[in-house]
Amino acid sequence: MKKTLLIALALMPALALSAAKEPDTMPVYKTAGDAELKLHVFTPEGASQEPRACVVFFFGGGWVGGRPGQFYSYCTYLKSKGIVAISAEYRVKKTHKTTPFDCVEDGKSAIRWVREHAKELGIDPERIIASGGSAGGHVAACTGMIQGLDDPSENLKISSVPNAMVLFNPVADTTELGYGLEKVGEARKTEISPCHQVRAGQPPTLVFHGMADTTVPFENVERMTRLMKAAGNDCTLKGYEGRNHGFFCRGEFKKEDVPKIQAEMLDWMKSRNFVK
Repeated sequence: MKKTLLIALALMPALALSAAKEPDTMPVYKTAGDAELKLHVFTPEGASQEPRACVVFFFGGGWVGGRPGQFYSYCTYLKSKGIVAISAEYRVKKTHKTTPFDCVEDGKSAIRWVREHAKELGIDPERIIASGGSAGGHVAACTGMIQGLDDPSENLKISSVPNAMVLFNPVADTTELGYGLEKVGEARKTEISPCHQVRAGQPPTLVFHGMADTTVPFENVERMTRLMKAAGNDCTLKGYEGRNHGFFCRGEFKKEDVPKIQAEMLDWMKSRNFVK
């Protein structure tokens, strides 16, 4: 009995940490066919009294698979800093037989739903930040950079464009120079390619990218950053030397990289007045 109690006490901190990483609510933001897409919402205390900034994450997985849990640690961190954090579900090929274009549509739907329901979520509708990694970074980028691909059944008077973007090793070029040509097709290879859709007036953007990335070449995000700045947009690129694809959430450097990335992300949000 005594031994069992000691084991239970020893596990309490781990169990508490695990519980803290679970979303507070999971509303359905979109129904597409048989798919009910949910938002995994992490809400800080006091959000109902004072509207907060909100970060909406989209998971990576090549538009084929992936899970919202990929960003739970980031959501937990931001929640501890008084920010509403959301990890969004979206349709993927493995489960829903969809294409990257459907993923982009769902990303836009998520941002629009969050803005439309800002009051009940405790969110400032003018402080919504789209974020994500790899294919999810691409989805996030497209919410701020791609015109069209909005779901016509939604209230299109409500903008699906975020107020800022924080991207982790995002797919930035879907042509033969980048990643995903075989998935978007030759005929539509520039339609949702961020490098080919840069224009003035796009949201302030922060990009984290591994400089040794062999999946999404570092050159792609360097080029996107250069094009964004040339168009008069606010775009900051933080390259991590020796880091490969997905370094922001896995790999041998995870323990040292993740806290640094989270702190840099928060500092950038403060510098752009998204967080006080």
